[in-house]
Amino acid sequence: MINRERDVVEWALLGTGLHEAREHLDSLIRHMSSPDFDEVSFGCQLSHVYAHLNQAWNGRDKRGAWTDSDYATFSQYPRDLRPDEGWPPHHNA
Repeated sequence: MINRERDVVEWALLGTGLHEAREHLDSLIRHMSSPDFDEVSFGCQLSHVYAHLNQAWNGRDKRGAWTDSDYATFSQYPRDLRPDEGWPPHHNA
């Protein structure tokens, strides 16, 4: 994983991405009380939150600039992180 002391720029970008996820989640929660809030709006806004969270997890080892391909790949839901398992993942013997 990137390191806050060694990878200063990448660490700052990781924090920025997480702050953006929080801002979008806060916006989503506020918008839920709006009369025009619907499933399409919910899905669109929630997918944006997930994109930021997914980028944080999937890009945690990336040093240097991200390419367009990196953004697309890192936005995908992680294959190595299962919310129902917690962290660290439990492995069945």
